[in-house]
Parts: sequence; structure tokens; C-alpha cells
Amino acid sequence: MSETMTDNPYGDLFRLDGKRALLVGAGGIGREAALALAAHGARLVCADKDAATAEETAASAGGEALALDVTDRAAVQRAAGEVGPVDVLVLTAATNVRKPILDYAHEEFDRVVSLNLAATFTVLQAFGRGMVERGAGSIIVFSSVRGQVVEPGQSVYAATKAGAIQLVKTAAAEFGPAGVRVNAIAPGVVETPLTAQISADPDWYRAYATKGALGRWAKPSELAGAVVFLASEAASYVTGSTLMVDGGWTAVDGRFTPPT
Repeated sequence: MSETMTDNPYGDLFRLDGKRALLVGAGGIGREAALALAAHGARLVCADKDAATAEETAASAGGEALALDVTDRAAVQRAAGEVGPVDVLVLTAATNVRKPILDYAHEEFDRVVSLNLAATFTVLQAFGRGMVERGAGSIIVFSSVRGQVVEPGQSVYAATKAGAIQLVKTAAAEFGPAGVRVNAIAPGVVETPLTAQISADPDWYRAYATKGALGRWAKPSELAGAVVFLASEAASYVTGSTLMVDGGWTAVDGRFTPPT
């Protein structure tokens, strides 16, 4: 007799029913991640520094909204107590100042590091503590291809994204014995407000599109599947990893296609 769907242990592999997920950074990629998590059964808390963004995404995903500035350590600690236990944590919030090192202002350096790296540590610590105490959970931090490869003008952003990967690996090592998984997602070029400067320049846009193997930019929705995977039991033995969702950007050597 053939196996029925109810007997197949893989039928619900990506389901998140009964799971509570906190999404930090509710616009752009974060909004699509929230919709995908909700579609698979998760109950969402959507947090963002901009209250309107949090509320809009929460309304779309059928979840709760939370106004939260993750660069405010005290506010993050309070939120960890107010939100209560979460099974899934997704952190997408980031910023960038694109300038050569010699032109970088210390205030700009501090602003990028404060959000991209220091806040990642704060959020990992505040919400990871509860997950470790309960002995379960999945944490997903957004890094970037810039954590692996760089270009002029990306020094501080790239350093923070590489640093986020190392925080993820360390948290995976420390939280793993308690049953908590910690992973990173590294997108390539995605059409979001953060990349508006590039997409507004036709030559720049085209150069980035042709750098990857797929020859195009990503839509924010194309990152959502990776989030669901890492949040779900489908990734039950995946931790300390960086999932490259970059259209082959880091797989391709150079920008010239030689004759074959």
C-alpha cells in the first residue's frame, strides 16, 4: 500500500503552527518575511523603529505591532520582557553610509556600527537568553554578501556584516547545547530603499544585475523562503551557517565572461 500524506513525516516540514515569531525590521525584506512566516502558521510580533511600518506589516500578517529602536539597549531589554517568549527571532534592520574610508566621518561610522553590529549583539543577548532558558528557538540574522566580498565605499557596512556572521557563529556555539539554532542569511542585491542610490543609476543597476549568475536583482519576496526554512523544522540540524541568497553573486569570479 502506498504511503498516504498523513503518514508522510515531511508533509508539515515547513509548518510553524503554534510558533511565536518576532520580526525586527518590518519594512522591505522584513515585511515579506513576516507574510511568509504567517502563511506557514506563525504568530507574528512585528517590530520597527517606525511605528507606522510596524503597524502596517502587522496588519498584513495578522500580528501585533511594536515600536522599537534596537539601538536603545534599555528599550530592547524592556521589549524582551514585554513581548515574552518567542520561538523565532528574525533581525533584518540595517543601515549603510557608502563612502571611501578617507571621507568617512566618525559620526557616520558610529551610526552604521550602532545599528548593524551593536544592536545585533543587544538583540541576540536579550532574546537569546529566554530561548536558552526554555531550551528551544531559531534566531535568523540578516548579513549580506558584503560580509564575504567588498567594493570601494563599503568598508564600515562590510565590516559590520562580517561581524554579524561571527556573532551568529559564536551564538550558535554557545546556544546550541540548549537546543537553540542561530543562522545568518546573506542576500545579494535586493530592490529595497537601502539600495535606492544604486538602482537609480542605470549603469550601476545593470552592472550589479550582471554580476550574479542569474543576471538580475532580487525582489524582497525572494528572501522569504530562506527565512521560513531556517525558522522551521526543515532546518532542525542547521546552525552556525550563513545561507547565501545572492543569485550566484559570490559564486562567480569577476565580471567578464570569457569566450568558451
